[in-house]
Amino acid sequence: MASGEDDAPLLRVAHARGGAAEGAARALAHLDEYQRAAGLAHHQVDFTAATPGRPIIARKQAQSAGREVGQGLVFGGIAGLLRGAYGGVFPAGDFHLSASFVSALNAAREAAGSQHYPQSALYVVATPIGNLADISLRALHVLQLADTIACEDTRHTQALLRAYGIDKTSAQLLAVHQHNESEAAGAVISRLHSGQRVAYASDAGTPAVSDPGARLAAAVRDAGLRVVPMPGASSVTAVLSVAGAAGDDSSFVFAGFLPSKAGERDAAVARLRAETRPVVLLEAPHRIEALAKSLAALGGRPVTVGRELTKQFEEVATLSCVDLPSWLDADVQRARGEFALVLHGEPEAPQADDGLRVLELLLKELPVKTAVKLAAEITGAARNELYEAALRIKSAP
Repeated sequence: MASGEDDAPLLRVAHARGGAAEGAARALAHLDEYQRAAGLAHHQVDFTAATPGRPIIARKQAQSAGREVGQGLVFGGIAGLLRGAYGGVFPAGDFHLSASFVSALNAAREAAGSQHYPQSALYVVATPIGNLADISLRALHVLQLADTIACEDTRHTQALLRAYGIDKTSAQLLAVHQHNESEAAGAVISRLHSGQRVAYASDAGTPAVSDPGARLAAAVRDAGLRVVPMPGASSVTAVLSVAGAAGDDSSFVFAGFLPSKAGERDAAVARLRAETRPVVLLEAPHRIEALAKSLAALGGRPVTVGRELTKQFEEVATLSCVDLPSWLDADVQRARGEFALVLHGEPEAPQADDGLRVLELLLKELPVKTAVKLAAEITGAARNELYEAALRIKSAP
């Protein structure tokens, strides 16, 4: 199903927003990412096929030739169209919607279509962080149903929608990003007041988590309108789920991106030194080596690194902070891709009365020297202080 007629205005808007070279580079980079992800989306994840220290995702089943060709037409056509718009050569032919997710769209209608989706509501939609198959059925249904899709990058979201076989015109896409979020919220609210359903999607993952969306949601709520979450993929929960770092209370701290300036970043890391809860950090490929050097100051503190989560070259490793720079240097590929990290919590220092409490229990069954030795090893309390306390306990009437 061709829709080239609607795309020329979209490209002109994108061209007006920024420089031609920058716009083409960003668009093609996103398309390349989704082209790789689309190929992976039709394969299974095989954890048993991975060798230690290597990517855990392996291709397990072959795609049909028709599907491979179809995806090539989808993404190759979009990329060609963008090259023509920015490079002066307009390619022949239109680009087409993908048929790869037809069954998913049908399933979305069956599973979610009977539910209530009120008008004049903003739907905050989580989108995949790399693997196209990580989209919820409700999200697919809402993206089809929405009158307007507000998005961080209209070109990126248009490519994503077409990968799912969802057709939206350029007039139905509204750019809402970190540089215009407050102003664009007014346009969203206006459309909501007219009775539209508006979906908001950031470039990847759950909006408003180190992504635009928070100010938009607040503005819509303050206008007395409804904001509806469409939960789904998140690099934060993804990396936490494999880190094994949650404490007894399962609490954690989300720090996101630390400051880019070295001094400010080192100061932020120093403040995390005494944090007893796991800390989730995010980082871009061009800054990961600098972050690793700052985290190395934490010595043997464990850190779990999630690189390219859910994508073809996904890698997850847990190591000491001091070893993180050398781990990156060991393979040039490791400095590429998007990163989500979990800094494991610092064990809480034993309280002074912990040693006494353990000592009292041990003295009921053991000689003084043995009880003192074990209490010191268990709690980390000073052995001399425990010994003096043991003598007082024994001499007490």
